[in-house]
Amino acid sequence: MKNIRSFPGQAIKNYAKILFVFAGLFISVMATAQQKIKKAVFIIVDGIPADVIEKLPVTNLQAIAKAGGYSRSYVGGVKGSYSQTPTISAVGYNSVLTGTWVNKHNVWDNDIADPNYHYPTIFRVFKEQYPGKKTGIFSSWLDNRTKLVGDRFPATGDIAVDYTYDGLENDTVNYPHDEQRQFMSHIDESVAKKAAEVIQTDAPDLSWVYLEYTDDMGHMHGNSPEFNKAVELADKRVGYIWQAIRYRQQHFNEDWLIIVTTDHGRDAATGKGHGGQSDRERESWIFTNAKNLNPEFQAPQLSATDIMPGIARFMQISIPKDPAFEVDGIPFTGPLSFITPNFQYHNESLDISWKALAKEGQVKIWLALTNNFKAGGKDEYVLLGTVPLDAQKARFDLSGKPSPFYKIVLEAEKNTANYWIEKK
Repeated sequence: MKNIRSFPGQAIKNYAKILFVFAGLFISVMATAQQKIKKAVFIIVDGIPADVIEKLPVTNLQAIAKAGGYSRSYVGGVKGSYSQTPTISAVGYNSVLTGTWVNKHNVWDNDIADPNYHYPTIFRVFKEQYPGKKTGIFSSWLDNRTKLVGDRFPATGDIAVDYTYDGLENDTVNYPHDEQRQFMSHIDESVAKKAAEVIQTDAPDLSWVYLEYTDDMGHMHGNSPEFNKAVELADKRVGYIWQAIRYRQQHFNEDWLIIVTTDHGRDAATGKGHGGQSDRERESWIFTNAKNLNPEFQAPQLSATDIMPGIARFMQISIPKDPAFEVDGIPFTGPLSFITPNFQYHNESLDISWKALAKEGQVKIWLALTNNFKAGGKDEYVLLGTVPLDAQKARFDLSGKPSPFYKIVLEAEKNTANYWIEKK
């Protein structure tokens, strides 16, 4: 009390400082307590062209878009380039999972003969950063979990999927196979309901739901009322999951992202086939409830590979630098430094352009002469140069760096892009 009587003004100031510190700590703790937990679900509904999904009354998908947005996108890589990718189911799934095209993930067909696990899936990077969080896969095709994600497989780091519901295509007792493949519709129904049930009760942090029946009806009936009916059934099943997500958001301190897409379109003539590079086979689409969609979402280059980095950004996953330099997609949510990167190589000269989305900042251009990452190794990048972001272009003379292969990476504050040059 002596100090207070002797120096009342100073004592009051000290007391005020203490209160200010405690108030700040209290506010910080309360803000942390109120921060919503991030959860994400992505759904792949097989083989639906964009022109079909846009003309049918898919009320649940439209409700998701109303909460966020809808846009056409593409699959199949860059047509005529090293990344051209077959418009085939498993190939498309793996482009979504890894954010890369077939020249990297190496799944060329539904056989899934030799996937390159050096390009990690969204499940792997998520589990490596958050080993205590939970994942789920609910699928009408067992290989999605076992071969693509590599559940409990040494080559994928022995990551484990926590909630699984798949393999029903092998259960011929409860789902006897019929020529019209109605058993697959029953499987889709069961998968969607189980996914909704687990999401509503257990809420895995990251989940993948896959529904197949639409592709079966496409192959059997092509452009037809039967196919349209299958699409409307798929929308109904997506609705089960959307309803479960809305329940979680209303009753729990959670922030949910849902993304619904397809893996390929269909041929224009009959609607039965796919696998090629026609416009209708390459056309895909994305419905999402994401609130902070950026210009990439409505850009012509929106692609299946944008989904993986988009989920990673929402889930606050920091992809390590080496695999991040390999991701072909750009996040379609949140701030970006640039979009529409373009690379031209001619007579040992490299011309790069981009559209800047920020007024300030820089772009670093990196060069590697190797592709060791493909085999699990490390590429040594050298800095070609640093360019102001708003310059929106750069040119480099590569004559002093003779090589049959160049790997180029643009690195800015908010995103990256990469490109390969393979001399023939």
